[in-house]
Amino acid sequence: MVWDWIIASYLFLAGMGAGAFALAALASFVKPELKKLRMAGYVIAPVAVVVGCVMLMVDAKGGLFDPLRFFFIVSNLQSVMSWGVIILCLFILVSVVALVVMLKKGSTPKALDAVGVALSVCVAAYTGVLLGAAPAYPLWHPVVLPLLFVVSAASSGFAAVLLVTHLRGSHEPSQLGLLKKTGIALPVLETVLVAVLFAVASATTGSAAEAALASVTNMLSGSYAVAFWVGFVVVGLAVPLAIEVPHRRRDADAEEGSRDGLAIVGEACVLVGAFMLRYLVIMAAVPMFGALV
Repeated sequence: MVWDWIIASYLFLAGMGAGAFALAALASFVKPELKKLRMAGYVIAPVAVVVGCVMLMVDAKGGLFDPLRFFFIVSNLQSVMSWGVIILCLFILVSVVALVVMLKKGSTPKALDAVGVALSVCVAAYTGVLLGAAPAYPLWHPVVLPLLFVVSAASSGFAAVLLVTHLRGSHEPSQLGLLKKTGIALPVLETVLVAVLFAVASATTGSAAEAALASVTNMLSGSYAVAFWVGFVVVGLAVPLAIEVPHRRRDADAEEGSRDGLAIVGEACVLVGAFMLRYLVIMAAVPMFGALV
């Protein structure tokens, strides 16, 4: 498997799908009347994860090229990839069932949603664990990276659902209540975790120290600095926050059903930032045997 933009796309789509299901399921507990928003989440979840998995299989020279390979992977339960395949399959199954039930009945069982949320967290964390299982790359910390990817998955999944709902002309996003505050909380937490990841990598000692420092330098001031500061920090974090804070104050005065162009831009920027995070974490990472900026 080659670590490149295809893997970054898989990680992004899997995380976004997991986050989208989480929002739809959580909304079913606190705001079950938001049917357009929930339907968007139940549709995005399986589609995004399936597309991401197909990209992963093709990139790994499996899937269409060697379909039996991924069946054999599951048999090795000591492998991180094996558990990942199992978790992904379970998530896809649960999300498809939830979508079918939602289409037929207009609501979903709380037990099904609870299982789906648990699997969503597992899928989002797995995208970070998959990278963390490669010890040659000290930037891919096996604890910090999964936490960061879980938060980013929630942020991107929520953004995808809200974006689709806004584009459909619905006013439902403004009725999310406490869940709406995630538009501010998640980017802030994501920023903190990125800083922690950099701090942990910079503090690496021993044979991995040079590669770890080179990885951080690549993003902050090296060959990927522009992509990091513009694509991730400005577009992915600063712009959505700058839009979300004043937008929340306008919600009470907004006309129901009206489209808010700024909100659409903000959600789209979150998705760009989520992809850039994964792309940069993969592309800027320097292995221990090649610590060159």
